[in-house]
Amino acid sequence: MHALLFVLTLLSTTVVGAGLAETFWANKALDFDANMYGYVRMWHHPSFLLDGLPFSLTLLLILGLHELGHFLAARYYHVDATLPFFLPFPTIIGTFGAFIRIRSAIVSKRILFDIGIAGPLAGFVALLCPLAIGISLSRVVPGIAARGDFVFGTPLLLRIFEWGLFPGASVGDIALHPVARAAWVGLLATALNLLPIGQLDGGHIIYAFLGEKTKLVSRILVVALLPMGYFFAVSWFFWAGLLFFFGMRHPNIVDTTPLNRTRKWLAVAAFIILVLSFTASPVRAPSL
Repeated sequence: MHALLFVLTLLSTTVVGAGLAETFWANKALDFDANMYGYVRMWHHPSFLLDGLPFSLTLLLILGLHELGHFLAARYYHVDATLPFFLPFPTIIGTFGAFIRIRSAIVSKRILFDIGIAGPLAGFVALLCPLAIGISLSRVVPGIAARGDFVFGTPLLLRIFEWGLFPGASVGDIALHPVARAAWVGLLATALNLLPIGQLDGGHIIYAFLGEKTKLVSRILVVALLPMGYFFAVSWFFWAGLLFFFGMRHPNIVDTTPLNRTRKWLAVAAFIILVLSFTASPVRAPSL
């Protein structure tokens, strides 16, 4: 099952990547219908998928290392965890991400914290090099952001790289290379996972500090996603509903020994990564 889902996700992300590559080299913005037509086109001209590999392989590497961080931390503490499940889906990025299942109890705050933070740290480190390379391969195309079916948000870290490589260029004038777009997806996944809500990685991290008080924090933040869905991006409505109904539980912790100073500094690092990776409007229609 793990191998099958990985292959299907490789296929779905490669189809998206081929469309991104085609529009990038033609100085065009994202065309969602053309990207979806790639699923038909691949049966007639399968060679066109080769251009999608830089995007798909980069993205799966970032997502895979994120989950591998969780997996190895779990194995270190003899916590039973599955290999990653990748989720193929014909979205504008070709996937719903990946996850692992924890199949045994986590009874210590320290173990919960280490498993929770290992994924975002590994994934964030994994995306830095592709982000730098992808931005260096990107180009300035005046007004390109307003021409596509969607406008993508710009996380702070991405903007810092753009400032360094394209000084003076507007956000809406930079056409991202597919490798940079894969890193952008990695930033989005990192930010979502680090939200201090429920069963997200950020929820586990904050639970290791606040214990049962985290439940109140999670509920407040889920409610806060609703106005964000109204003012910034409707996708926040989806995440609010998903987290409210399926993501609010926490492990039953027995060992409540406070975390040491090193882990407190790692929590600060996780917060900085969240700030660098987050964008209030990840994807929106160009008219908004």
